[in-house]
Amino acid sequence: MSPKDAQLQALVAPIASDLAAMREVISDALSSDVPAVSDMTAHIGRFRGKQLRGALVLLCAHGRASGTPERGDLAVVSAIVELIHLATLVHDDVLDGADKRRRVASVNRRWDNQVAVLLGDFLYSRAFHLSTTLPTSLVSQLLSQITQEICAGEIEQAAGRYDFEMPVENYERIATAKTGALYGAACELGMRYPGGSEFDGAEMRAFGRELGLAFQIVDDLIDLEGDEALAGKSTGTDVEDGKVTLAVLHTYRDAEAATRAAIRDAYTLPGLEDEPGGRLGRLLEVCDLGPGVGEARGRARVLVERARARLSRLPQGPSRDALHALTDFVLDRRW
Repeated sequence: MSPKDAQLQALVAPIASDLAAMREVISDALSSDVPAVSDMTAHIGRFRGKQLRGALVLLCAHGRASGTPERGDLAVVSAIVELIHLATLVHDDVLDGADKRRRVASVNRRWDNQVAVLLGDFLYSRAFHLSTTLPTSLVSQLLSQITQEICAGEIEQAAGRYDFEMPVENYERIATAKTGALYGAACELGMRYPGGSEFDGAEMRAFGRELGLAFQIVDDLIDLEGDEALAGKSTGTDVEDGKVTLAVLHTYRDAEAATRAAIRDAYTLPGLEDEPGGRLGRLLEVCDLGPGVGEARGRARVLVERARARLSRLPQGPSRDALHALTDFVLDRRW
């Protein structure tokens, strides 16, 4: 086991048996009698990754004061959240033109974009079918709203490509919709399903949205300056796709006119994607991203500190400690 896998395993140790049950539900949900679908779901079964969103459901459920829901239902709820996340990853790789996901070929690379879009749709349908097996409609109602928010965020991001003067507030709204919304839903479901406190659910939803926004900021930094081998996925895709993320927004804002022009060229000049280092390599040549990266990391730190303060609503115990440790993991991760 790699050091980073051991680190994550230690963080989620209080819910290890619940995570195993969740993975069984996911495995069953990915099964299909259609050979072509079965081949594809077997491939994405290798995308297991960190499964933080499912872990958040379980940690919040075990950490709340009102008692833990039935274990079988918890496995299904957390699996639904992970299946929705998996669907977004498959679709994101199409939007980003990514070749690699968690050290294996992305679906669009292994097959093509058309297949990847259809497979993402298949995963969404499996997730929502699972939600109909639960005794209350809370999960389907909440996650249908969150899925709409995720899609709206992706649409807004696509519409804002190459916008170097995008207000930071717009970037954060988009990043919260794309990533923070599902983090927030995971925490809220853990607190509320099937009949927990709505007030505590709202507080932990805010925790999740802040943590998810911090996660996305750090993820964007990994795309700019990360080691592809360590990250286990393609890097530099944001620049290739015209996405102006937080560190670049700050860098562009503070740059002289000539540097601003060079940054725009790095994103837009034809043929750069075929040169060694690609568009990201050119961007790193023409500007110093360091101060912008520092500002972005500082913002992620503020969000994590704000999220940590919300954990005071949970009783002291292993789950609360694990949630606190996860905030450090999100802030410090390089993969």
